[in-house]
Amino acid sequence: MDNKNYERTSATTGAIEFPLPVKAVMIDLDGTLLDTASDLALAANKMLRELGKPELSTATIQSFIGKGIQRLIKRSLTGEMDGEPEPVLLARAIPIYRRHYAENLCVNTRPYPGVMDGVKALHKAGFQLACITNKTEVFTLPLLRATNLMDYFEIVVSGDTLPKRKPDPMPLLHISQFFGVPPHEMLLIGDSLNDTTAARAAGCHVFCVPYGYNEGNDVRELDCDAIVETILEATKLIKQFP
Repeated sequence: MDNKNYERTSATTGAIEFPLPVKAVMIDLDGTLLDTASDLALAANKMLRELGKPELSTATIQSFIGKGIQRLIKRSLTGEMDGEPEPVLLARAIPIYRRHYAENLCVNTRPYPGVMDGVKALHKAGFQLACITNKTEVFTLPLLRATNLMDYFEIVVSGDTLPKRKPDPMPLLHISQFFGVPPHEMLLIGDSLNDTTAARAAGCHVFCVPYGYNEGNDVRELDCDAIVETILEATKLIKQFP
């Protein structure tokens, strides 16, 4: 691959030269490692049906993904990105959604093309690997196990692991401390504004994949160091830090 195709200037870090030297790689879950939209939509529509509300298209619900399950529930109930349902309705809906999602966690969820080969290549090359997600741990860990990804990650930081989650830099700085690797020697691979905002705030490199969710927005508008078609492609743009 011709790395010159990926030369770009970041609004934050200036000129970028590849391959980037890094020691650790953090990878987002929903929309980056796993295509979870169909099962998230399935659970949302089962919730809406149980509440006597009209169902939504998978595409609509996919655009609601990115700020955690509670925000997904709020958006599904109101049909709006910033909608706020009645508190009583929300309190009723949350356990219903969680029940349906737990029962349908991995019906259609699969790793995206290039994920397994990419993660294996990163592991074989000796990079320290972390999974970082806003999904709660009770759903994150079973999904990683069901898709045979769990054993590749030395640490998994879920949405409820720490007091704050992406776009706050806290999860990334926690992983930095865990690995004993400074943030500028770490890379986050994600699919959304949450990921780029958190990475820039933490001082990490960040790549984005174009196939994810990003709340329906074009990933090319984000401040990232590179847009890579697959996780496997990302492995060709980094090298072990000297």
